[in-house]
Amino acid sequence: MKLSRSSLHLVRSTAVELPGPHCWDLPEKVIQFGTGILLRGLPDYFIDKANRQGLFGGRIVLIKSTASGDADAFAAQDGLFTTCIRGLLKGRPYSENWVNASVSRLLHADSDWAEVLRCAANPSLCLVISNTTEVGIRTSQDKVSEMPPASYPGKLLAFLRARYQAFKGSEQAGLVIVPTELIPNNGERLMEILADLAKQNSLDARFCDWLVRCNPCCNSLVDRIVPGKLSGERQQELEQVLGYEDRLLIMAEPYALWAIESADSRVQKLFSFHSRFPGLVLAPDISKFRELKLRLLNGSHTGCCGLAVLAGFATVREAMESSDFSGFISGLMYDEIVPAITGDDLSSAEARDFATGVLDRFRNPYMEHAWLAISLQYSSKFRMRLVPVLQRYHERFGRVPFRIALGLAAQFLFLRVAPGEGGQYYGQAAGKQYLVQDEQAPYFAEEWREPEGLVDRVLSNASLWGVDLGRLPGLSKEVNTQLQYLLREGAGNALKGKEAISNPL
Repeated sequence: MKLSRSSLHLVRSTAVELPGPHCWDLPEKVIQFGTGILLRGLPDYFIDKANRQGLFGGRIVLIKSTASGDADAFAAQDGLFTTCIRGLLKGRPYSENWVNASVSRLLHADSDWAEVLRCAANPSLCLVISNTTEVGIRTSQDKVSEMPPASYPGKLLAFLRARYQAFKGSEQAGLVIVPTELIPNNGERLMEILADLAKQNSLDARFCDWLVRCNPCCNSLVDRIVPGKLSGERQQELEQVLGYEDRLLIMAEPYALWAIESADSRVQKLFSFHSRFPGLVLAPDISKFRELKLRLLNGSHTGCCGLAVLAGFATVREAMESSDFSGFISGLMYDEIVPAITGDDLSSAEARDFATGVLDRFRNPYMEHAWLAISLQYSSKFRMRLVPVLQRYHERFGRVPFRIALGLAAQFLFLRVAPGEGGQYYGQAAGKQYLVQDEQAPYFAEEWREPEGLVDRVLSNASLWGVDLGRLPGLSKEVNTQLQYLLREGAGNALKGKEAISNPL
């Protein structure tokens, strides 16, 4: 049996929560640019939860702009999809199966653009959500008259222009816009691009004023691990529990955060139900949540991924089963990152509590998060996530944080690469070859031609780190010591801690 509206009454499993009949009558209140698993596993999850409690009262029109994905399944399944929550919550196993009925329909931007624009005339519409990847929010040369414009900002501007025209410039017709792309200040950046693009297209000055004044564009932060397509075995296992086939089924971890930054009264009213869901945060300033995620979740991933690959671990879950590795990453969080980031705006208790939750997430037996995927653009991630922590720690305590320095040495060794077919670069670890996807791979390949003095040269490359790390007292010596230990004794031994490196066998 395949999941659809007509088959819901045939589902006999008590292991899944099904939608009620009222959901089909809800108006379309949301336009969502993007159909990916993160959007379905987080914003759409909260919207469906709120709908079932009578707190939001609206469904979502999905706008698909890419050829990838299983778009036909949305029509075949009447927009229904199952979210299976699996993992640890406060150290205890947690499980939930949920049929999400928040999606009304899916439109293709390329073939259905006229219908997309007709949606702009819907008086019930109030919210725009997007996740078009980090490259989606960028300056373009779009013409809004194209059917459709090429970029996401171009599409959104054309849509907002159609709404302005449909409601004759009414201030009440403006929409709340919440991008979830993972770039800093994503809402502010998107509105800057929209405003510039409007001028570039010589749009009416009154529209340009309405655009900026009547459409609050909120910075937001999303955080939930929603893995990609499940293995055939895992898919079959879940469908057996549920009692039906679902081509759109997704799995997600219990932890969920959707933080929206705004003090605008319209945004406050639209998301007035946020207090009912701990993971949905509405606040005038969400920088604290961004800092916690960037440093303790993303930063600990980046600080460990080179070591993990070099030690032969394929996934985060596998690495966390090693007492040496779990001890290392716990020390990295509690002893180095937390002391560096806490202060007046972020307490040590808040940071440590977040770190404890992150460790639960890393131990989730249902998540197969590959270290090689985490290592994508390793160099730029280290610069953004850990270089500021390294500097702050040294400034506060007058010494180099051992684990961050070891993570940096491991990055250098991970990036000891050689060119291969198709202009790609490969490294070697634990007897296996791995693909390195880092724009700095050619630079490191060249530097490794002359290993003598490599650490000093690379640390002093301010264009790589945004600062001359060679000037940080003690860092070059520490990274050199740890790199030599990694070369001699291997990453597995290095994970045993500072004493092992200081007193090698």
